[in-house]
Amino acid sequence: MLDIDTKRRIDTARDILVGKVPDPKSQVEQITIALIYKFMDDMDAEAEVLGGKRKFFSGDFARYGWAKLMRSGLGGHETLALYAEAVTKMPENPGIPLLFREIFKNAFLPYRDPETLKAFLKVIDEFEYDHSERLGDAFEYLLSVLGSQGDAGQFRTPRHIIDFIVAIIAPKKHETVLDPACGTAGFLISSYKHILKTNTDKDGHSTLTPDERGRLAVNFKGYDISPDMVRLSLVNLYLHGFTDPHVYEYDTLTSQDRWNEYADVILANPPFMSPKGGIKPHNRFSVQSKRSEVLFVDYMAEHLTPNGRAGIIVPEGVIFQSQTAYTQLRKMLVEDYLIAVVSLPAGVFNPYSGVKTSILILDKALAKQTGTIAFFKIENDGFGLGAQRRPIGKNDLPQARAEIIEYLRRLCARVSVDGFKPALGLLVQKEKIASNGDYNLSGERYRENGAKMAQYPHKQLGEICEVNPTQTDPQKLFDGWFNYIDISCVENDTGKFLGANKLNVSEAPSRARRVIANEDVLLSTVRPNLRAFTIISDVPERAIASTGFSVLRAKPDRLIPQFLIQMLRGEHALDQMVGMMGKGAYPSINQTDVETIEIPLPPLEVQKEIVADIEAYQKVIDGARAVLDNYRPHIPIHPNWPMVEFPEVVFFQEGPGIRNWQFTSAGIKLLNVKNIVGDRVILENSDKFISAEEFDQKYHHFQVEDGDIIMASSGATYGKNAHFIDPGYPVIVNTSTIRVHPRDESRILQDYIKLFLDSDSFKWQIDRLITGSAQPNFGPSHLKQVKIPLPPLATQEKIVAEIEAEQALVNANHELVARMEKKIQATLDRVWGEDTEEGVP
Repeated sequence: MLDIDTKRRIDTARDILVGKVPDPKSQVEQITIALIYKFMDDMDAEAEVLGGKRKFFSGDFARYGWAKLMRSGLGGHETLALYAEAVTKMPENPGIPLLFREIFKNAFLPYRDPETLKAFLKVIDEFEYDHSERLGDAFEYLLSVLGSQGDAGQFRTPRHIIDFIVAIIAPKKHETVLDPACGTAGFLISSYKHILKTNTDKDGHSTLTPDERGRLAVNFKGYDISPDMVRLSLVNLYLHGFTDPHVYEYDTLTSQDRWNEYADVILANPPFMSPKGGIKPHNRFSVQSKRSEVLFVDYMAEHLTPNGRAGIIVPEGVIFQSQTAYTQLRKMLVEDYLIAVVSLPAGVFNPYSGVKTSILILDKALAKQTGTIAFFKIENDGFGLGAQRRPIGKNDLPQARAEIIEYLRRLCARVSVDGFKPALGLLVQKEKIASNGDYNLSGERYRENGAKMAQYPHKQLGEICEVNPTQTDPQKLFDGWFNYIDISCVENDTGKFLGANKLNVSEAPSRARRVIANEDVLLSTVRPNLRAFTIISDVPERAIASTGFSVLRAKPDRLIPQFLIQMLRGEHALDQMVGMMGKGAYPSINQTDVETIEIPLPPLEVQKEIVADIEAYQKVIDGARAVLDNYRPHIPIHPNWPMVEFPEVVFFQEGPGIRNWQFTSAGIKLLNVKNIVGDRVILENSDKFISAEEFDQKYHHFQVEDGDIIMASSGATYGKNAHFIDPGYPVIVNTSTIRVHPRDESRILQDYIKLFLDSDSFKWQIDRLITGSAQPNFGPSHLKQVKIPLPPLATQEKIVAEIEAEQALVNANHELVARMEKKIQATLDRVWGEDTEEGVP
């Protein structure tokens, strides 16, 4: 668990760098290099204390020692020159192991501001190397800032999804583990932790022998095509206890150097994208393709040992796309490798990508002895599926994990699975999957109680649309001025057309080339805005679109534009587009790619009915969201009411900030910010405890009482609050949380306090009191300065009753939005040929 001081230091280091090093990946690299630099000096100092000698900073490199770098009296420019020279020359240092030389390879200081460097090094100086889990978690947090998509289409895999897959595959202490697209080594580290945890006795002591620990270090291996990712994964593994990690810069798909290396366990979230023109692989793959997602799955299946297992995250294209390579891959998996498919909700990779994904579970031995494949569907993973990914109370992962493990147990024991009916899944005979020749791996297709699958043919856009029908230079078409439409002219969330930019033809951007007509659909073809944005139904005169759009003109005898845009906005089309994108800072798809996107094509009358249904649902959603966006609880303050200082009538107490080393595996639960979910305190999110003895001796006065308000006091969520309901056992507040209740219930109601804390009046006061920008500083000292209006108790009761009645009406709109969104999704699923359960509201 990351402690707050370490997190603060990392955030501070990034804040210092951000003005000079704006790219998050470069920030991580600079902090990584500085930390390793500092830690090498720490290890030298420790060696001296124990009677040994310095080895990292000795000989000619002694002058670069950290103490010399940080000594008082050294000027800013001298510090900068010394540090920049040391970082550049470190790969030549004979006293450091190969691992560290690899980390420093091609390292340099990308700025020349002495003040920035001195402030940055001062923060790094606060870190101490102790090889603890705390430091490993700190680095994991640092890596989490790599939220943007990489050139090759990598997305950072959420830790809880990694742990879910590892728990199912369950690597053993004697097995070799490989991630052939390892990124920052998240799967390898989770597997290592799993093995350590499963080889522990009842007292928490490891049962691994020294020889077994030694073999563990050799058994873990990773490949990545990016030298930057290799550097980061080497550091990550080192900080988690691997003194000699085996991660190699290697192109898994085009190189044959490691083709003959196999593994017992393979875990990966391989890149979803291919470069322009596709991958150019060697000829040893079973499936011939230029698509990276196809080749990676093929590689992992073929590189399992006879009893090998794999857990692979794949985009939905692998699940259902009809191109020959995808079908061949699925056929191979169904016949020889696949035992389960887990469908994840779209949004798991937010805010990096909204792409829909699934998990393939492979077991080379079990697949040969079973005639079924299990399909599981995860609706909720414990976090909201919006851009912020906030914790929620719904989480299907624990139940899904238990059901999958039980299914695997039965297969391993050769127990019949005929009577096994998982709540989150279904078992399907391989013959049924193979029956129509496409080997579709969408579980909903095979539900017997589902609605009948739509049999609409899938057509490529090139057959049913004109793509970019007219292209020209505005100067050749118009005199004086023209209307230019680029990405700024549409609303990102809704795709609504906001109006064109009026430009003189002499100022026409080089990308202004595509002529637009009424009823054209604009499809943005450049990341991060890859989506169908709008139908231009009332085109301004002299209108030209940027080449960042594809203009789609539906053939009127086959397709209506309103139906086209609904198909292109869904996850099925997005998955196809993501799979086509190339590399670069702004990966994109070209006209040929657009022409090959497939959508289902019902008859025109059916298209109209579908559009009418979806638009009706959307109108309800828009109205409900308008209510939710505009409603704020308001306390109508009367001028005769006294304004009293908050501490006079309200008790508040901040958590003691109990440290990691005090945590136990059971005992008294601790609350922190992550437990505040919506308007509730979710105790299931709490996994930290202290012993009953420490509670009795030191912390019993921090126990939360039934009805207390729990408030967040740090970060962007400061002021977020929720009621606590007594669970029947003691719970205490901890880091970054404050508990609040009335001092005298004859003067102020608890529910009135809650309304005030949610009101604009409270927010207005707090916003003017807090300090800090990147990490707002908020706590009891600020609450002491707040003033609260205090009407008579009867008036408070009346205000509470009135606002609660309002909130009940407003909150009903959340359920209304969810219902309408489910109806839209069910409609789209039916059109795309996926079954939906009967009775969907």
